[in-house]
Amino acid sequence: MAAKMVNTVAGPVSADELGLTLMHEHIVFGYPGWNGDVTLGAFDRPAAVKQAVETLSALKQAFGLGTLVDATPNETGRDPLLLKEVSEKSGVNIVCSTGYYSQAEGGAAYFAFRASLGDAVAEIREMFLTELTKGVADTGVRPGVIKLASSQGQITDYEKMFFTAAVAAQKETGAPIITHTEHGTMGPEQAKFLLELGADPKRTMIGHMCDNLDLDYQEAVLRQGVYVSWDRMGLQGLAGCPMEATRYPVLNELIQRGWAKQLMLSHDSINTWLGRPLSIPEAALPMVIDWRPDHIFNKVAPALLAGGATQADLDVILKDNPRRLFAGV
Repeated sequence: MAAKMVNTVAGPVSADELGLTLMHEHIVFGYPGWNGDVTLGAFDRPAAVKQAVETLSALKQAFGLGTLVDATPNETGRDPLLLKEVSEKSGVNIVCSTGYYSQAEGGAAYFAFRASLGDAVAEIREMFLTELTKGVADTGVRPGVIKLASSQGQITDYEKMFFTAAVAAQKETGAPIITHTEHGTMGPEQAKFLLELGADPKRTMIGHMCDNLDLDYQEAVLRQGVYVSWDRMGLQGLAGCPMEATRYPVLNELIQRGWAKQLMLSHDSINTWLGRPLSIPEAALPMVIDWRPDHIFNKVAPALLAGGATQADLDVILKDNPRRLFAGV
């Protein structure tokens, strides 16, 4: 049987050739509204490309990184041609997304307005399908995943439009669905809702699961057959994230309970913030010192190995599971 082909920003690649994969990162990201502040926060595109190429090249050379999934939604600065340039210069596959962010933190006004006039679900489905099959605008770059997000403690009616459209698009294209959960909530509910809509659990990944360290919460998602992504590693004490050291025992326990074949690891790191440079308070700096795309290799993997995981477990999580998600097997 022919291997499943994956849309990367530089063209189709066999799922068997993805290699070591980070499933949720951002090359450039900006909260909606950043582009209204360009007078004082102008985007230096060459600098962003240079920084990203240096970052990915270093990860490829030091750790053998093969693929990075850029989970940036459409309205938060997604730039397919920039990603293509970075991929071609670094030699790392990049998979970009089609999708929209949560109601509170994304650009909700546009489709909320359109929903007041007609069937926005059909319009969103058309957007997803067109981008997945033909490309984003006139770039020729086809996304390889559909990105969804929910709010803290709820999936709003606005967000449900995107969930519904995403499942319809997945049924037609086989594209994986990846998600954002907020403050350690709604993981089980996201999985249940997506599966009720007809999503393929083998092609569904519930994200930011490392923000909730309750084993019952974790297994309530895992038992539904979807992937669980611990993809904010290194970010701690902020944005609803627990302290990093408290994550390792829970993650190791999941591995010991036999869930390694449904786990993913990543950082949700942002290589370049769009808009003005961030001014992080000095007191918060220790919370983000490890929020960088080499943290898993430098600190997380050794911690897991010390806690009882094996190198075979890590290979399953970082290599085999991404391949199987994209292949749908």
